[in-house]
Amino acid sequence: MLMLSDLIDITAKDDVEISMVTADSRKVVPGALFAAIPGTVSDGRDYIEDAIAKGASAILSTKGLADMPIAYIGADEPRQVYASIAARYHAGQPQVLVAMTGTNGKSSTVEFLRQIWAYAGYRAACFGTLGIQSPQGYQPLTHTTPDAMALHETLSTLAAQKVTHAAMEASSHGLNQYRLDAVKVSASGFSNLTQDHFDYHPTMEDYFQAKARLFTELTPADAPVVINVNDDYGQRLAKICTARGQQVMRVGWTGDDIRIDEVMPRSASQVLNLIVHSTRYKVELPLAGEFQALNAVSALGLALVTGVPRDTAVAALGHLYGVAGRMERAGQHPNGAPVFVDFAHTEDGLDKLLRSVRPHTMGKIVIVFGCGGDRDPDKRAKMGRTAAKLADDVIVTDDNPRTEDAASIRKAVLMGCPEADEIGNRARAITEGLSRLGPKDCLVIAGKGHEQGQIVGDQIIPFSDVKVAQRAIGILSKTLPKKKNSHV
Repeated sequence: MLMLSDLIDITAKDDVEISMVTADSRKVVPGALFAAIPGTVSDGRDYIEDAIAKGASAILSTKGLADMPIAYIGADEPRQVYASIAARYHAGQPQVLVAMTGTNGKSSTVEFLRQIWAYAGYRAACFGTLGIQSPQGYQPLTHTTPDAMALHETLSTLAAQKVTHAAMEASSHGLNQYRLDAVKVSASGFSNLTQDHFDYHPTMEDYFQAKARLFTELTPADAPVVINVNDDYGQRLAKICTARGQQVMRVGWTGDDIRIDEVMPRSASQVLNLIVHSTRYKVELPLAGEFQALNAVSALGLALVTGVPRDTAVAALGHLYGVAGRMERAGQHPNGAPVFVDFAHTEDGLDKLLRSVRPHTMGKIVIVFGCGGDRDPDKRAKMGRTAAKLADDVIVTDDNPRTEDAASIRKAVLMGCPEADEIGNRARAITEGLSRLGPKDCLVIAGKGHEQGQIVGDQIIPFSDVKVAQRAIGILSKTLPKKKNSHV
């Protein structure tokens, strides 16, 4: 049994036994330490009486609360204290821990880094939006950056599994809410910054500052950082880190340390000409899409700064495989036209996705997409304009309407693509998209990627873009007439 003094510095008279630690009052059991933290949706302080009634031994919350019948820890920033307690409660983490942030590309980059580490012979893992991938297999997660207790439990478990190298996604929410504050970061990476999460961040500057915390406050000044400098925010962050005295590796199309010199697309892959620390390499990346090349070079940079030999790391790029819902090839129409599923749910993400598909498509691009409810409404028309500009045939459908009226969301999207077709039912929209494909075309289904449910109201209805597309392809295969063999 742990004592409160094992988790936080207190006087002996205030010490009590602690059976568990939680910020969820529903999970409180006798002897628990309950973190009553103010949140954006609910205020944990409203549940203090309930936690005490359930037998909590201690309360962590803001300063200045009324006297309590149990141990009380008042803090200026209880989230930071909670993170510190979590790190002590679930002690241990892999020797090398990389944190990756940015708007797009985090999931693919940490998974590619895990694959490069594994190729080099390390016991490696990664975790984030897509769950935990380790030598023990796959395990789901509920948040990109988990609650501090769940985060440190994951790190402690990986360390117990003898994982030496781990990579994690760092979301702006997680950084802003101090969930990573007690993590020992070995190196950090940045992909890009584009409009997203404006339901949470009031401005782009606020969004940038939340991301920048990873580098300016959580990454040690003597730890290396890898930054994609293709956009203004990457260049700005690189200057901030340089001024801080950090070892900065600049990567991307304009990178000083790893530069993409040329990309030659093939049907399902691309040949990259890279300049890595002044040495030229040519490697075939077995993935389609420019953004996958950018994710791969970010992973390459992070592998190099964490000790992987250069030739080994570059060779590993030729063996990478994609992650679920990131330009995932879900199948192909009976006529041979490919079907891609991708998580792109921002204007920039959609732009990168469609531009990446174009070099691999001889005919037209058909896209099925929508926008989520209870999220930044300003991006809806912008995403519509991007689809209209870069695709040839656009179908607007539903994508997790949540508590908003789905028709109103579609109407906002259609403001940017008034010539598009509107099919609210996502399964029917996907089937219609398939029906429009010629042999040289491709279908892109964007917005949900790896997700396995459609959020309508407060319900999650089982739904997978990949499975729906594959089922529709199967039906088409049975109904279309068989081609007769011909001789020339």
